Amino acid sequence: QVQLVESGGGLVQSGGSLRLSCAVSGRTFSSYAMGWFRQAPGKEREFVGAINWSGYRAYYADSIKGRFTTSRDNAKNTVYLQMNSLKPEDTAVYYCAHGRIQYCSGYRCANEGSYDYWGQGTQVTVSS
Repeated sequence: QVQLVESGGGLVQSGGSLRLSCAVSGRTFSSYAMGWFRQAPGKEREFVGAINWSGYRAYYADSIKGRFTTSRDNAKNTVYLQMNSLKPEDTAVYYCAHGRIQYCSGYRCANEGSYDYWGQGTQVTVSS
């Protein structure tokens, strides 16, 4: 059974940083792309970023580009989301997602249909 467990969420002041982790078990982690999504209260879930199986290419939503970075450690079966310069509008539940594919780009990365397993989510709250 594939399991994704996020950690690292919490409360931070505007301008602060957090690093989310997502540990994957039950599947060959290094063969698949991984994604990050978030859902704010009253809003639909939206794409944040994704990283290809090798870790050499990542894609980001325009809203967080330049502030967030995703990376992965295939030896540890873990993907990370480093979030800097956080803003109150970044407040949301953040989810990691396991890709069905090795590579993605553009729309394919942002499409939830490109992912087949999801974590339970971790809350990130940014105070002003």
